[in-house]
Amino acid sequence: MFTGIVTDVGEILSVRPGSQSGDRRFVVRTRHDMAPIAIGASIACAGCCLTVVEKGGDWFAVEVSAESLDKTHLGTWAEGSRLNLELSLKVGDELGGHLVYGHVDGVGSIVSMTPEGGSVRFVFEAPTELARFVAAKGSVAVDGISLTVNEVDGNRFGVNIISHTQAVTTLGQASPGQRVNLEVDMLARYVARLLEHGRP
Repeated sequence: MFTGIVTDVGEILSVRPGSQSGDRRFVVRTRHDMAPIAIGASIACAGCCLTVVEKGGDWFAVEVSAESLDKTHLGTWAEGSRLNLELSLKVGDELGGHLVYGHVDGVGSIVSMTPEGGSVRFVFEAPTELARFVAAKGSVAVDGISLTVNEVDGNRFGVNIISHTQAVTTLGQASPGQRVNLEVDMLARYVARLLEHGRP
């Protein structure tokens, strides 16, 4: 489990076939101290919960299944790609964002980026099946970043990204048309299910 507060921006060092057909193995450079991080630990990579299968002083390796490659934008990663990283939440850690599970619900895209004072107004487009779970003033994880939604218009939603968030995440290098991993707030899913099916 994660909070959506990015703790490092990593870089893909290598991409190779995984141990199973269709899988892919990525080696990621990080500024995190890998010494205390165990093999088998979970790290959110662009919002996708992945398992550390090998590590070194400033890098770790993960294997991504063909299913995950198909359901996220991880399949587009190449050497030099940058990605948001977050170590898994520990009991007692501050919950600065919102509860993020690292289970990507779908892939959206950046529609536009408009400077507004010291921030940038991003407009994202979500797949139709996810858009109904996105609500104004609610939370959504975009490439693993916990964001508060300003407004919703059909399949599109707007978010103001402050300069700090731009500086410490990949959104600082983003561009319109770019694909992003989306995870909707689990609470929104439960509320929608209650409204659709009524109380048990």
